[in-house]
Order: sequence, then C-alpha cells, then structure tokens
Amino acid sequence: MTGGSAPGAADTAEAGRPAPLPPLSAVIARHGLQPRRALGQHFLLDPSLCGRIVRAAQPDTPAIILEVGPGPGGLTRALLDAGAARVVAVEKDRRCLAALGELAARYPDRLEIVEGDALAFDIATLEPARIGIVANLPYNVGTRLLLCWLEGVERIESMTLMFQKEVAARITATGGRDYGGLSVRAQWLCTCERLFDVSPRAFVPPPGVVSTVVRLVPRATPLAPADPDALDAVTRAAFGQRRKMLRRALRGLTPEPLALLQSAGISPEARAEALSVAEFCALARAWAAMRHSEAL
Repeated sequence: MTGGSAPGAADTAEAGRPAPLPPLSAVIARHGLQPRRALGQHFLLDPSLCGRIVRAAQPDTPAIILEVGPGPGGLTRALLDAGAARVVAVEKDRRCLAALGELAARYPDRLEIVEGDALAFDIATLEPARIGIVANLPYNVGTRLLLCWLEGVERIESMTLMFQKEVAARITATGGRDYGGLSVRAQWLCTCERLFDVSPRAFVPPPGVVSTVVRLVPRATPLAPADPDALDAVTRAAFGQRRKMLRRALRGLTPEPLALLQSAGISPEARAEALSVAEFCALARAWAAMRHSEAL
C-alpha cells in the first residue's frame, strides 16, 4: 500500500521534526511532582512567560547557561528552544531528575543535569567559558545565591534571575528605605535592572507575594576602587543604624567617625541611604587607610 501514514505518524511532526513536548502539567502529573514548601518550590508553567524571561537572558550569547532549580523544566525547555548551546541544570530535588532526563534525551549533548545543592555548586568547575545564569530562584536562598555568584563575578557574563519583589527592590535601589548593603554590593560589581513583575498566578502553587525578574550584567571593573571586606564593613555599620547620621552610625566601626568621614569627603550629617555606591567605596578606602596607619 502506498500513500498511507504509518501507525503513530501523528505523534511526530513533519519534515523529520520530533513531536511536540507534552505540557508541563502533564509531566508534573506523570512524575508525581507536587511542589514542596520545604524546598521553596513554586513551579513556573506558563510557556509564554518562560519565553519572555529567556529572551531577556539572551541565552545564545554565553557559551554555558547555568540554571538553578529547574524543577520540571519549564525554563529549561525555553532556554534550549531559544538556542542555548549548553545548559547545566542544578537540581536539589531528585524527584525532578527523571523529567529533566527526558529533556536531556530530547536535546542530546546540550543539557547536563547536576543533582545537588546550588549553594555548594562551584561555578569555577564550568571551565573555561564565561557563563550566563538564568533561574527562578527559591525565595529562601535567592539572596545567598546571588552573594555567592558575586564572589566569582569575573566568570559571569550575565544573570537573569527571579526574586521576591522586595528583594529585587533592594538589589536595584539607589536610595531610600530599600537601599542597603545588598544594593551597594550588587551595583558595585554589576549594572542592575528590574525588568518586569510576575503575578503569583503564574506559579503552581501561587506564592503569597509578587515576583520580579532582574538582570545583572557584571562590569568590566568595579564601579570604584574598594576592598570588598572594607566595603562590607562600612555598609554594615552605616545601614545597621540607618536612621542616624553617619557621625553616629559609624561609631561602632571607629572611635573617630568624624575623621573618617572627612577623609572620605562625606558630610557627617549624611545618612546611609543618601550615599551613592561610589561614596561608599570612598568611605571603604578611607577606613582601610585609617586601619593601615593605626597598625604601623
């Protein structure tokens, strides 16, 4: 017989293309992947939203994309469909590994699955290429992960990350009540941009808060010279008593806050939330110099 279709031909696309992937909801049901509160899991199922995040991430630019907490693989699918040459997906929940394995078989040699805790994953193992990081981060470890990645920021080309909205506000703030040590550290090393908010209804289960996608692009060099430990020390002291003028807030850092502020060219009456990142760097340099002179 000629001209007929072989059994099962409807399951494959024309021109030799593989059949469409099943909906994520079907994958979750088939593998019994009920989100776990203890792991901070909120699965992102909307393919249009995943595509929007991935377009912002420009996944065809870095040689390697690191995805943290892929779960059933919504963002992972979108990354691979958008042309990412190599995706390394770090997943702590072993229940998700079978679903991710199906994606790895679908995209041979492009998806590597690593079972483990992202906080313990060393991005330096992804030699020799610079990497992009894309993730719908668990709320309970998002800030800690970002700080870890900032420690190795010279290896990173970009980070497109979803945080709880209030954390995204802290990362990108340039003053006011949201501005703090996290703002200074992130903006010292990266340009930081809030892209768009994501409704709780986009997740299963819906979280109790709005999420925000943020894009961070590491600077070629830090915004201004400063020792990282000194910068952390001055921001911690300044924001630890943020309602006080710096001449009082910095007393826990040095017995001579007025001399420190004068050396940095900063008004003693200023408050922490009014200082720019560059001014905090100046304060860090002045404090480091003061400590050095005291040690002689």
